[in-house]
Amino acid sequence: MKKIIDFLIKIFWIFVIGSVFGFFIEMLYVLVFTRSIEIRQGLIYGPFIQVYGMGAVAYYLLASKIKEPKQIFFYGMLMGGAVEYLFSFFQELIWGTVSWDYSKFFFNLNGRTCLLYCVYWGLIGVMFLKIIYPFFNQLEPLIYKKSIRIITIFFAIFMLYDILISSMAVTRQQERLNNIPPKNSIDVFLDNAYPDEFLDKIYHNARQASDLE
Repeated sequence: MKKIIDFLIKIFWIFVIGSVFGFFIEMLYVLVFTRSIEIRQGLIYGPFIQVYGMGAVAYYLLASKIKEPKQIFFYGMLMGGAVEYLFSFFQELIWGTVSWDYSKFFFNLNGRTCLLYCVYWGLIGVMFLKIIYPFFNQLEPLIYKKSIRIITIFFAIFMLYDILISSMAVTRQQERLNNIPPKNSIDVFLDNAYPDEFLDKIYHNARQASDLE
């Protein structure tokens, strides 16, 4: 049981670190290619982009088995592309929106991922293997200390709330777009606390999937 708990703690922090890393990677990417500062978030509260968090977990599990950069690059391409595709697919399935569209890129798969961004995922995989993985292994003993375990519990509760409230707010926004009135006090709270103007600023990259057809 202790090994399972330790493993879950490790995976949780890898997910968090990867999500924050992705937030700054996206900001840097926009700054380099558009020379402007753009804030992209996956959740309402905090600098988190979950697709990168899941990618980091996938990289970690991969790096623990494979140490060859060429192999990491290849498998990183496949795993990163798969994670990106699945996130896009389920976002559209659940909320009817998409946050990225690669349909105009060469060798794309339903506009959800493409060869160019798979190459990016592969490069990030090599970076993870050479820089982040060794660094995290050095820090790993610290996350099992009692004080860090307590912090982990509180932060995990916060992340769970952040994911839950973000999902609920976006779901309710889609209902408003379909002219569905609030059904209970929770819907009223979501309408007041997270109006369209607020959510559109947070998720300004999100587009209705029907608009892209």
